[in-house]
Amino acid sequence: MSLFISDAMAAAAAPTAQPGIEGMLFPLAILAFFYFLFLRPQAKKAKEKKQMISALNKGVEVVTSGGILGKVVDLDDNFVRLEVGDNTFIQVQRQSIETLLPKGTYKAVTKKGS
Repeated sequence: MSLFISDAMAAAAAPTAQPGIEGMLFPLAILAFFYFLFLRPQAKKAKEKKQMISALNKGVEVVTSGGILGKVVDLDDNFVRLEVGDNTFIQVQRQSIETLLPKGTYKAVTKKGS
C-alpha cells in the first residue's frame, strides 16, 4: 500500500485497450506526405530523363552534367560523341546528358565565342 496513491487509482490508470486504426492514422499520413513530396517527383523526373536520353539523335544540341555545350555528331548504346568546337569532339556517356537545348543555341554560342 502506498501512502500517496491509492491502489484503486493506480489500477484505473493502467491502459486496458490497444490502440486501433486511430493509432496508425498519423504514421500513415506521414508516409503518404513523404511519398507525394519526395519519392513521386523523383521517379517522375527519372522517367522523363530516361525518355529524353532514348530520344537522342544526330544534330541535337545538348548540355552535359559537367556543363559542356555540344552538338550530337554520333551516338551508340552507351556513348555520345559531341562537337564542342570547330573540329573538336568529345565522347561522353549517354547518362551524362542533362538537357536538350533549342535548335540554334549551339550555333549562336559558337559565333559569339569567335
